Amino acid sequence: MPTNPVRATLVKLVVGAAGMFLFALFVMPPLYDVFCEVTGIGGKTGSAYQVSEAGVDTSRTVKVQFVATNNGAMPWEFTPKVYEVRVHPGEPTEAIFYAKNRTNRAMVAQAIPNVTPFGAAEYFHKTECFCFNQQPLDAGSDADLPLVFIVDRDLPKAINTITLSYTLFDVTDRVDGAVAQLN
Repeated sequence: MPTNPVRATLVKLVVGAAGMFLFALFVMPPLYDVFCEVTGIGGKTGSAYQVSEAGVDTSRTVKVQFVATNNGAMPWEFTPKVYEVRVHPGEPTEAIFYAKNRTNRAMVAQAIPNVTPFGAAEYFHKTECFCFNQQPLDAGSDADLPLVFIVDRDLPKAINTITLSYTLFDVTDRVDGAVAQLN
């Protein structure tokens, strides 16, 4: 019995698209992390930083800008309360981001940071960050999300401005029981 060439092509396209989707979802994120770690680019910041006794460099000021965006499917309001601050390297500084769940259902969000210019990421240290944990919010609820950071004293002199951006993602479907705990 001869096969239908249109049907065979359609099956190949569907299988190929599914394969590309699975590759992008499960293989690319770990490869990206390894690539960023090896090359030092990508603007990913590390985990919690321990404050050193080196002190504050009051002879220098660095501008830190804040940007907040939502992933395309994220319906929350998400914004920094202050869009930029001027800091001395070595000085712990607090910034607050605001989030509001504008939906009629409980949700859980995760913020993913990025630092530019790329060379600044290794000198930008978070001692406390809402991005370390997922953020559950009831329907209509809002929250102030704190960030405490230190710009390292060893930041190259050529870098005078650092931009910290967060993208907020809906992770409600990936969190077991967290939404149930809200109620």
